[in-house]
Amino acid sequence: MAHDITLSVRLDYTMRERAPVLMQIEAASLPGQEIRQTSLVLTPPGPMRAIAAHDNVGERIWLEPVDGFTVAYDAMVTVTRQASVLAALVADPLPLLPASVVEYLLPSRYCPVDTLHVTAMDQFGGMSGGMMVSSVTEWIAGHLSYVPGASHGATTALDTFLSREGVCRDYAHLLIALVRGLGIPARMVSAYAPGVTPPDFHALAEVWLQGGWHLVDATGMADPAKTVVIGVGRDAADVAFLTIFGGAELNAQSVEVGLVGPVG
Repeated sequence: MAHDITLSVRLDYTMRERAPVLMQIEAASLPGQEIRQTSLVLTPPGPMRAIAAHDNVGERIWLEPVDGFTVAYDAMVTVTRQASVLAALVADPLPLLPASVVEYLLPSRYCPVDTLHVTAMDQFGGMSGGMMVSSVTEWIAGHLSYVPGASHGATTALDTFLSREGVCRDYAHLLIALVRGLGIPARMVSAYAPGVTPPDFHALAEVWLQGGWHLVDATGMADPAKTVVIGVGRDAADVAFLTIFGGAELNAQSVEVGLVGPVG
């Protein structure tokens, strides 16, 4: 079954100094999601240079604002992806992983796999494959509280494990770190999804099982069959919707995601 998802994003910033800005907010063109309509308007008009994003999933755009800028992004995306039955999927032998997947077994800035490895093995080491991923996801959902403002830009998966609270990126980081510690590649996904509360850019994870990537959301808010992927990376550092190489102030930000309904 296909679903039409409408997207509307508005960003308004004032620059403290002239500085480059790297933006990633557009839906990626991928198997399982087709971009039907799209519009990206920068005010005041200025140069925009698109480059490939991490793993060639989606695009980043360089901006060069002087005093300030607003961005209006609107799109309609048809999602035909089906949610995976994780428990039925097996893990690939590590020596047979594609070269591009290996980095997603390793520690990264927000996912200290080495410090959580023993915990992961003690708690989930008796299982394997998708069944193990499902157990990690259920454990996180049952032990963490979703608390806006509970974390900040430096919060790691270890911090979240100890505090037992956070927001979507914290849930994703903890899932990724634990799963990597169990020998299953996992990466961060930035996305849009209807039903996310409050409406915002959403973070979830993908795990590599049985020769492919599969979306998993430990918060339970996003349905993979209705999720629009923006980009992927090792952790949040790779999928920030906006990186400003200088000083700026956020004046306003809004994200609206609508579900039109089943198609066909």
